[in-house]
Amino acid sequence: MSEKKIKLMQSNVVKGIGWAALASAFWGISGTVLQYVSQTAAIPAGWYLSARTIIASVILLVIGAIIYPSKFFNVFKDKKSIICILAYGIFGLGLNLLTFYMSIQTGNAAAATILQYLSPLFILLGGLIFMRKRPQKIDIIVFVIALVGVFLAITRGDFSQLSIPMVSLLWGIGSGITAAGYVVIPRPLVKDNPSILVLGWGTFIAGVMFNIHQPVWVGVPNLNVGSVLGILSAVVLGTILPFICLLYSLNFASSEEVSLVDAIQPVMTFILSIIFFHVDINIVEVIGSILVVLAIYILQDYKRKHKKTLDI
Repeated sequence: MSEKKIKLMQSNVVKGIGWAALASAFWGISGTVLQYVSQTAAIPAGWYLSARTIIASVILLVIGAIIYPSKFFNVFKDKKSIICILAYGIFGLGLNLLTFYMSIQTGNAAAATILQYLSPLFILLGGLIFMRKRPQKIDIIVFVIALVGVFLAITRGDFSQLSIPMVSLLWGIGSGITAAGYVVIPRPLVKDNPSILVLGWGTFIAGVMFNIHQPVWVGVPNLNVGSVLGILSAVVLGTILPFICLLYSLNFASSEEVSLVDAIQPVMTFILSIIFFHVDINIVEVIGSILVVLAIYILQDYKRKHKKTLDI
């Protein structure tokens, strides 16, 4: 391979990681916006989730229909695909949005983001339990680092109490588990369908589910300019822009390579939570959060290198 081609490949990887980093930053910002919507604007979870999912799904499906008109209904082509998209919309995307929002509403965005960031560990744990995979040394190391990190982050070094309410911790753990489902469930569909349509239909199904429980036209909260902007920002910054950036990044780098910048999301949320919500974070909590991020980075970096070794 020529030196010029190698430099071009390296340049593309850097470009891909840059776009993925931007996507991760958008997700980090959206977490802080959610704290404003759920706490400051005091918008009920049921109504917010109904509004957000319907608005986001319409935008995603319109974009998907324009780009991939011939594949628009492909996710419903057979019984297996229908079951998969329904499971993704309800148990993956829908439950993840619910648990993450509730974790923020009952606690804070910084802690909720760290707990959701554990999703790769839950994927790994699921493989060990349900697929009887034998744990490797790296798995044990990562689990220990992450558990120590979470323990420090939620106690702040005072082992007699939690830094967030227990209910927020439980919702956050649920968010991490459902985020794992959000990644794993749609994999068969993404192989044969454009990702934007899978996400669009999944979001639409989640929206229908939320609207059955809480129709968006019923019990509309008292909305002001700030709360409307907050909802629209959560839709744009939490769904539309990061997804477009992430899709674009995959034109230049592999999913394993772009996944290495996922850590920007919790870091961005931490910084913004301190600036805008004056969240009191001590050094022990920072160390704990760094350990969690480090654990996930080690796991993703190992998977990336291991995959390359197998490909060779």
